[in-house]
Amino acid sequence: MVYGEVMQDKVGAAPAGGENLLFLTDDQLRRGIEAMFFAYRAFTADPDMILTELDYGRAHHRAIHFINREPGLTVTALLDVLGVTKQSLNRVLRTLIEDGLVESRIGRRDRRERQLYLTEKGALLERRLSEAQRARMRAAYRAAGPQAVAGFRQVLEAMMDQETLRQYHALREMPE
Repeated sequence: MVYGEVMQDKVGAAPAGGENLLFLTDDQLRRGIEAMFFAYRAFTADPDMILTELDYGRAHHRAIHFINREPGLTVTALLDVLGVTKQSLNRVLRTLIEDGLVESRIGRRDRRERQLYLTEKGALLERRLSEAQRARMRAAYRAAGPQAVAGFRQVLEAMMDQETLRQYHALREMPE
């Protein structure tokens, strides 16, 4: 769809709600930006409390999330997914390894690679961190309905640059 076209549902009628044109005002865009800020704050609030107790930050949470998502993920791949510097990731991983949450193993194909795995303790923390987020997402998805969920995902994907979108799609194709 080209900017400026009227968004239409499957039967061709413009959706209700008054914001059916893609020519959005600065105020409408500002409200969308603010909604994202507040939603993100709510989405991260519960994990942030847990992370604070452990003297960890959101970078630790993201690392734990993606290591859980793909056991055996290499340090290089994690750097790519997180989009952080090697130095900052090394600080995060060093802490997680020292605290017994992550295990680093020598790569099977390339001994220079380091593959990352959550320990049992790390898996328990990951579940604790993501439990509230899953509950929040589930409730929001149910309240909004399937069309809104699909539209939300479409908006998020449209905000991603091509490389980020490629990474996201690669994750979606992984077995769950």
